[in-house]
Amino acid sequence: MDYKTKLDELILTVIREGGSDLHLGAKRVPVIRVAGELIFLSKQPILTEVDIDGILNEVLKKSQVEKFMENQEADFSYDFRDEARLRGNVFFQKGLICMVFRLVPKVKTLKDLHLPPILGDLVRKKQGFFLVVGPVGQGKSTTLSAMVDLINNEQARNIITIEDPIEHVYVPNKSIINQREVGIDTKDFHIALKSVFREDVNVIMIGEMRTPETISTAVTAAETGHLVFSTLHTNNASQTIDRIIDSFPGNQQDQIRAQLAASLLGIFSQRLIPRITGGLIPAYELLLNNNAVSNLIREKRTHEIDVVIETGSESGMIDLNHSLTELVRTGEISIENAYQYSLNPKGLKRMI
Repeated sequence: MDYKTKLDELILTVIREGGSDLHLGAKRVPVIRVAGELIFLSKQPILTEVDIDGILNEVLKKSQVEKFMENQEADFSYDFRDEARLRGNVFFQKGLICMVFRLVPKVKTLKDLHLPPILGDLVRKKQGFFLVVGPVGQGKSTTLSAMVDLINNEQARNIITIEDPIEHVYVPNKSIINQREVGIDTKDFHIALKSVFREDVNVIMIGEMRTPETISTAVTAAETGHLVFSTLHTNNASQTIDRIIDSFPGNQQDQIRAQLAASLLGIFSQRLIPRITGGLIPAYELLLNNNAVSNLIREKRTHEIDVVIETGSESGMIDLNHSLTELVRTGEISIENAYQYSLNPKGLKRMI
């Protein structure tokens, strides 16, 4: 079998159906995800272990296969005919190899993604720390790509991204853009992040903050004149701040709390919600750092941040329930989905 052709046919199916993910595993048919729902491609033949091995060797180099066999899991990226890019993960289950591919959307504008224009104001800042958060698969990387590309198209900046793997590929316009992939261009996030201080960088995009060392260096970079973007798998702004601080030992928490209070620009939390007309649309929360927020962070009162967001619309903050209510009002999403995605359904009920 020509395994590259087979894989490309399956990827074409994902693209044609407007899907987001492709699941491949030995002893089962391929599965795709469309608008959040899994669809089994029952007309496709069941994939054998030989088939999976063949596809594996199409997406990974020999050295990567050897490393995968040693570690039993690996991240990778795959270019599809210079038309699309996918990020992937390969792993074992019950001794069998499985792969998941996620289609990386092309870099789009904030308007195309139905995101608030205020995010454009934030990318024009010269320094600070900005986080895009939410559960897995909610469009965090796509939002960051739109923000980075806006800088690229408007400003002459030196932008360095540190990713595992590289997802969106940028075409340099007014900026220099260097994209570094962990495992290929650098050993790990922390080492690459330490190096940027010697690389005359203006903007740093970190694909994911996985360790306290990476978080600490990122916050320090924001304090020392850099604009830093990253992501975390958290639900909202207050939880994000607590997660960052709690990742450090007790004797270091006061220091990181003070640094975060001083350097944070904001936190954007988003969810992708099924539209009534098909497809997905984001609902979001935006926290902007100001004197009140800085004081709450320093004084260990992050539980009060939700109230600040709810009452901070005049300063540009956005409450998730207000975002959901507006989507219901304009006929984009159903009331049922609004309640399902709300983090405060009782509060939402009072608004709808």
